[in-house]
Amino acid sequence: MAKDPVCGMQVSEQAAAGRTEYHGKTYYFCSPACKASFDKNPEKYATK
Repeated sequence: MAKDPVCGMQVSEQAAAGRTEYHGKTYYFCSPACKASFDKNPEKYATK
């Protein structure tokens, strides 16, 4: 399980609604809306 960095929901990597690679790390999302928010401003949500 992965944590959606936008809303904090637990997401199964296999069933994720979306994924984005950022600075070598893959982020998984519960919905296209959360993915869009992350893609628009990844620095706000990316973990260091």
